[in-house]
Amino acid sequence: MAATVNKEVLYGVYDDEEILLDAIKEAKRAHLEIWDVFSPFPVHGLDPLLGLSESRLHIAGFIYGAIGTLTAFLFMTWVFTRDWPMIFGGKPYWSVPSFIPITFELTVLFAAVGMVVSFYIVNGQGPGVNNAILDERITDDKFIIAFSVNNYSEEEKEKLSQFLSGTGASEVLTKEMPA
Repeated sequence: MAATVNKEVLYGVYDDEEILLDAIKEAKRAHLEIWDVFSPFPVHGLDPLLGLSESRLHIAGFIYGAIGTLTAFLFMTWVFTRDWPMIFGGKPYWSVPSFIPITFELTVLFAAVGMVVSFYIVNGQGPGVNNAILDERITDDKFIIAFSVNNYSEEEKEKLSQFLSGTGASEVLTKEMPA
């Protein structure tokens, strides 16, 4: 059985998102490799600074919605033309305008449920998953820039700590995280 190696993380805690963004810009100018940035809410302009690409969740949502549309339309077509053909108010068996409300509802249902499930799977969340939290305060009101410092010397760690303090971090801490 292989031994798990913990990741040593040095991180700075920030009180304001503008200070965080400025610190990330400074880190990029200093060519520092940021491990991750944590925030209690989405910060406008953070993704381009970190070089993250746009989410493709909307593509999945479209596909799930199209599956919902087809499911509703094909099921109602089968029910009203083959399984249980009845004439309602003089309408033909295959009355497409009457299918619209249910088709719309299933489109929205499939897209919403599919995107939620996809989001949880892609982000490694869901039932039975226990993700380690770097600092409890990131779920409330603090912002964090984290650096993986496993291969850093004590001198490099001290320089990085001074960098974080110099960019406005209210605290600079170290923590062992499961790899």
